[in-house]
Amino acid sequence: MIKKSILLSLSLFIFTFAFSQKSNLVFFTEQGEPFYVVLNGIKQNADARTNLKISDLTDLSYKCKIIFKNTELGQLDKTIYLRHGFEFTYVIKQNNKNKWLIRGMNETPISNTTISKNDNDYQFSTSEPQTENISTPTSTRVINNKDISNSENLNVSISDPVSNEKIRMDLSTNRASLQNTSNTTIKQTEVRNKPDYNSHYSNNQHQVTNAVQGYNGPYGCNHPMTSQMFADVKTSISSKSFENSKLTIAKQVISNNCLTSAQVKEILKLFDFEATRLDVAKFAYGYTYDKGNYYQLNDAFNFESSIDDLNNYIKTKK
Repeated sequence: MIKKSILLSLSLFIFTFAFSQKSNLVFFTEQGEPFYVVLNGIKQNADARTNLKISDLTDLSYKCKIIFKNTELGQLDKTIYLRHGFEFTYVIKQNNKNKWLIRGMNETPISNTTISKNDNDYQFSTSEPQTENISTPTSTRVINNKDISNSENLNVSISDPVSNEKIRMDLSTNRASLQNTSNTTIKQTEVRNKPDYNSHYSNNQHQVTNAVQGYNGPYGCNHPMTSQMFADVKTSISSKSFENSKLTIAKQVISNNCLTSAQVKEILKLFDFEATRLDVAKFAYGYTYDKGNYYQLNDAFNFESSIDDLNNYIKTKK
């Protein structure tokens, strides 16, 4: 009887330990658009789904790509951070500007989730599944010999339907360059009132206006960090193994320097936990050069609640 109890306890421990070393991902579209999931460059589902779960994920982060079956909807990219022993749920939706987003909804211990197996459940795969044919539009330009002979600089453009990028080839010099032609439009933040410079920044306005090209919104500090200085800062933070140690260094650096919104976003990506990223984002707001661009940090968060929390915090500082 004792042996049976020991074996049962051991089996339960092994079962629990195995689950604690893995994570699950759940994706679904708010309006039921079918899609494919690609993790670290490997497609996980052969047939497009509107809701699916991927289990047995052992890494703590994955490069995720969502490809809609309707190619006119485009594709979405996001780096997803996980914790072992948890199931993370993400919704694929459009925001109020009709931009498609991947937004985190919740994280639940796997031990609290229902274990079931259906057509929407997939085990993480490191090899491509048997895929159905997906028709994608292509754009080509036909060139004849006359075109070549009568032109010194013949440019040929071929659109890549997957990446929405255009490859421009100069046949006269046999060179190729990659030009991003994404139709993404970033709406400049409306400035209703005159930027709230303090007297120091007003007297030195000519020193700060060119730090972020095209920016003319409110300023939070003067002289942002140079690219080389910022690279050294990232290296220093990344060298620490523990989240708390990284947080301490980050706050020390931020409190003694001026950063751009883009630099703050890069710092957030160095942290694994959502709560820490939110803490750093709030702390860095007062030390940010282009405060009007702080919306760029939204993509660094997995959950809508974190974005709302940050926006509410910023409102209290205006």
